[in-house]
Amino acid sequence: MSTQPKLTRFNQNVLSKYQIYNSIFMTLPFDSITKTGVLLPLFHETCQKGFENGDNPTKIVTDFFHKYQARRSSESQISLLFRFIQYIERQVVLFDAIEDAAFPIVNNMDGIGTLRSLKESATSTNKKEQLKQYLEEFKVRIVLTAHPTQFYPGSVLGIITDLSKAIKKNNLLEINDLLAQLGKTPFFKHKKPTPYDEAVSLIWYLENVFYKSFGSVYDYIQQNIFDGKPIANDIINIGFWPGGDRDGNPFVTSETTLKVARRLKETILKNYYKDIRSLKRKLTFTGVEDRISGIEKQLYDAVLDPSAISYASFDTFVSELKSIKEIVIAEHQSLYVNELNSLLNKIHLFGFHFAMLDIRQDSRAHDSVFSTMVEGLIENGSEIFPKNYNSLSEKEQIAILSKVEGAVDISLFQDEEVLKTLETIKAIKTIQESNGERAANRYIISNNQTALNVMQLFAMLKLIAFQEKMTVDIGPLFETITDLENAHLVMEELYTNPTYSAHLKQRGNKQTIMLGFSDGTKDGGYLMANWAIFKAKEKLTEVSRKYDVTVIFFDGRGGPPARGGGKTHQFYASLGPTIEDKEVQLTIQGQTISSNFGTLDSSQYNLEQLISSGIANRLNETNLSMSKASLEVMDSLATISYETYAAFKSHPMFLPYLERMSTLKYYAKTNIGSRPSKRGKSDTLVFSDLRAIPFVGSWSQLKQNVPGFFGVGTALKHFEDKGQFDKVVSLYSESSFFKTLIENSMMSLSKSFFDLTKYMAEDAEFGSFWNIIYTEYKTTKRLLLKLTGYSVLMENEQAGKASIDVRESIVLPLLTIQQFALKKIQELEKAPVRDEEQIKIYEKIVTRSLFGNINASRNSA
Repeated sequence: MSTQPKLTRFNQNVLSKYQIYNSIFMTLPFDSITKTGVLLPLFHETCQKGFENGDNPTKIVTDFFHKYQARRSSESQISLLFRFIQYIERQVVLFDAIEDAAFPIVNNMDGIGTLRSLKESATSTNKKEQLKQYLEEFKVRIVLTAHPTQFYPGSVLGIITDLSKAIKKNNLLEINDLLAQLGKTPFFKHKKPTPYDEAVSLIWYLENVFYKSFGSVYDYIQQNIFDGKPIANDIINIGFWPGGDRDGNPFVTSETTLKVARRLKETILKNYYKDIRSLKRKLTFTGVEDRISGIEKQLYDAVLDPSAISYASFDTFVSELKSIKEIVIAEHQSLYVNELNSLLNKIHLFGFHFAMLDIRQDSRAHDSVFSTMVEGLIENGSEIFPKNYNSLSEKEQIAILSKVEGAVDISLFQDEEVLKTLETIKAIKTIQESNGERAANRYIISNNQTALNVMQLFAMLKLIAFQEKMTVDIGPLFETITDLENAHLVMEELYTNPTYSAHLKQRGNKQTIMLGFSDGTKDGGYLMANWAIFKAKEKLTEVSRKYDVTVIFFDGRGGPPARGGGKTHQFYASLGPTIEDKEVQLTIQGQTISSNFGTLDSSQYNLEQLISSGIANRLNETNLSMSKASLEVMDSLATISYETYAAFKSHPMFLPYLERMSTLKYYAKTNIGSRPSKRGKSDTLVFSDLRAIPFVGSWSQLKQNVPGFFGVGTALKHFEDKGQFDKVVSLYSESSFFKTLIENSMMSLSKSFFDLTKYMAEDAEFGSFWNIIYTEYKTTKRLLLKLTGYSVLMENEQAGKASIDVRESIVLPLLTIQQFALKKIQELEKAPVRDEEQIKIYEKIVTRSLFGNINASRNSA
């Protein structure tokens, strides 16, 4: 039987089921306001027809109440709008659950980009040995971050999981109960989560998804590619930021870091315990049963008290299981040996740490701490630093830091920030002793600008906890366009520093360098951010190879294209031989975790895609290098795009528009993350203080998605106006990298809907600014269609486009309500007498409306 097209599979298994189950959901009797389920479809239709007729959100809402609910009081109308919001965000949950359930049907689990496809391709071309060779050195690390883009509380995530299972089984009775539970479960968090709360929330995915999916992927590779033989390389591992990411988050302390590490260890031991319990029921043989019981008892005690089993006993634990395996093979016909192998593989992947906890802090915070620490030491008579250290030049300071010796007593200091930083360094050492070195062995310096930033941290690590042996890797994070351009110079200075070079040799001559897409886009616009990172990687690869260092690129990606997300697998597959690619490391956050890795099927599929994208090019000997002509075109496009975006960003209405016409200031009120929504403490809006997530998210709420396309259209038009558009077409057909950028930008355009805010064109203050954005949108859309030859956006991704269309349709009434409330706030704030009570009500509507729209987007733009 032939496989149906992907769009057909989506329509049958997602769209049709959503229509059926949504009709059930809309009739459930859990509602305190009568007829909400009946009225929402009418409101949805009013919104659709209203925007088609060119009406503004205020007129659409007013017309709806006039036509269908004329007798309602204004208080009752507001109550109904709140109820609509609650219904819509639950419709999004329902659609998520249905899409998750249909994932293995809509997506080909053995198709292109999967391990089976990779293996069969290698076997048919006699390259299986090459594939094994690549897998022996290649790694993929996904790093879970607590960045606040996930609006679902844990209880709702649990319902999504259970609902997906029930939908897979078509269990109507269970689905009915879960929909009723969904209707009664609150979405709104009344207080901000702590960093530890965020960690616990993400550990749920480790325990319930990644433990199994990572194990399955690794088992497949071992059994089908390595013919059952052991693999020294772990190939896939998980990084973890909650509890360790201190950048801009004053609530992350060393106690938090230690508590999260303890919870990670406790959770992985609990998972091992469950597997051992399962094995104990099977390995009931002479010479084996008692030994399994001994391991079970040891793990049981360790789950109750993780400190009961130290990392020093890890090798003994593994040796005992291997010994049991040998007995099973020699004396019991290898019965259940695959289950034993699978457990040993998981232990190889997760150790006693489960996930690798990164520490991160801003270079400016380090610099302040370091200066204060040096002053304190000098005042206390220490001779570690010369008395004039803080007045020396950068070069002189680096020379001193390269030779620094001694140990610093933390009790000398009273300054809170100094203590926090130094105690965190001590915590790293404590975690390594308890959970193993892999548990916490990397420190990321965000906003890294100079070699001094790295050497300051190097000296602190050495003086506080690592005098004997430095078992921590330092990863500078380059973010702004200027920092990206200078990154290779900073690294060359470090590579030629004898002390730092010796440190790298001791760490296997590997250097992690993190590159931040989010702040790069905010700083330089979509094309320039991606191109600047591409060029920085090329230069960093070149300089690293020159000094015999293997550079490992760690990409700080968000969910949306505007923050480096989008079709991530295609992006990695598009990189050429001029960029080091022995490891793929990237951040995964918020709803991107739940959408791409939230179920066993999606997690396994996307992991396989990442592994495949990293090695397929080498296996197929594809030459992805750009020609000289294409490089010139790409450079020109990026430069024009950057200049266009920079001019837009410096427009006098840019910040006022975001502050007064968008939802920017409401993000802080959503209580979705422990971290403050902006960096500085200024009462006025300062662009450099803006965090990338609320910045990108605010454009997404407006359905304008500026960071994902602004400047692209103008850059393309430049070539069209000069009669050289064929050069861009050649670049598109030659460069997979450029093609991926264009397709990701198309996704941002597909999620834009300017009819929603068309009323702003008439605004006396912001009308011309809105028209600048809309003109760029139209130009970009027209020229992307011309470039690709498509008749509609995302024509080559019909199932993906269909999913976006359904989601956008679901939240259309919610967005209408949001704009209606924003307009009301503007009117109330201009009134001669401010009605604070009414303003608060409409502000609450805006805040509540953020949730469903973000969740529906699944990658925030």
